Amino acid sequence: MKAIGNRDRRLIQLFTGLVLYGFSMAFMVRSDLGLNPWDVFHQGLSKVTGISFGWVVILLGVPILLFWIPLRQRPGFGTIANLVVIGFVVDRALALLPESSGISARVGYLTAGILVNGLATGLYIGAAMGPGPRDGLMTGIVKRFPRLSIRLVRTSIELSVLGVGFLLGGTVGIGTVAYALAIGPLVQFFLPLCTVRAAPETQLA
Repeated sequence: MKAIGNRDRRLIQLFTGLVLYGFSMAFMVRSDLGLNPWDVFHQGLSKVTGISFGWVVILLGVPILLFWIPLRQRPGFGTIANLVVIGFVVDRALALLPESSGISARVGYLTAGILVNGLATGLYIGAAMGPGPRDGLMTGIVKRFPRLSIRLVRTSIELSVLGVGFLLGGTVGIGTVAYALAIGPLVQFFLPLCTVRAAPETQLA
């Protein structure tokens, strides 16, 4: 039986991570206890425009990628896959997952959403095939303006989208705080386990 090559493993890991990421977003939406900052923005736009949550994720990624141009940030294969796959998956997952009927179910959805999001982030970043549009915006700003720290740039972006999303009707709550506190340690735990060292001849990103 032929062993899975480095490139194949990276592709499998990338798409597994993106699919899980879409499900993690749907879990948090179904919890109705609060979303991460970007998803508060996505949900707010969805409510205002009537466009589905997943399509908002996809469509918003396009102008975000345009901001990469002056930042001299180059998308990878994973960037384009991220742009398309997550939005489709989250819409499908929302159609499959039942509404939460009690606080236990809502907390379960929230917990699952945060844990799966941490794993999914480790998987798709660890595949090393290009950051997602929103992550790339952050890293592009830091590279373009090296005096700015990643912490400052990320915090500024996420507070901005959180504030606008809240004004548009996105869900902010205990889940938003729980995500903010937990996602860093979770990614720190999962990323080393998921990082694939890419051989030069198998680089796709």
